[in-house]
Amino acid sequence: MYFPILILHSLLRWVVLAAGLWAVARALGGLISRRPWTPTDAQSGRWFSISLDLQVLLGLLLYAFLSPIASHAFADMGAAMRDPILRFWAVEHVTMMLAALVLAHIGSARARRASTSAAKHRTSLIFYALALLAVLAAIPWPFMADARPLFRLF
Repeated sequence: MYFPILILHSLLRWVVLAAGLWAVARALGGLISRRPWTPTDAQSGRWFSISLDLQVLLGLLLYAFLSPIASHAFADMGAAMRDPILRFWAVEHVTMMLAALVLAHIGSARARRASTSAAKHRTSLIFYALALLAVLAAIPWPFMADARPLFRLF
């Protein structure tokens, strides 16, 4: 069960990144061009939030039940905190992804309640950009010490 969930989690990152870029681009474009808020603007943020929801759900399944790395870290958290790679997986990755999820949902809710199109675009841009930056910072890119492949396949 571990490997199929891990592969799906790895591949879903690209959906999250694409949805995040789309949401940020819609918000930035709307703010710059001063165009009215449209259902497509709301939809872009909704897809970003939904893709993050699914990604975090899969990640939490791995984190809490399936990952041998997390199990190893939980066995001795003191040692895990001294090891930068174990600390990344046990604390940093999950914390930043949960923060991204919260930021995306707050942005969606605040944009929905904003009174003007400009306020909706500005709020969306701030929160979706922050969420996307958190995601980008928490992905184990190939140039990092805790690197993972860009495309994990069967």
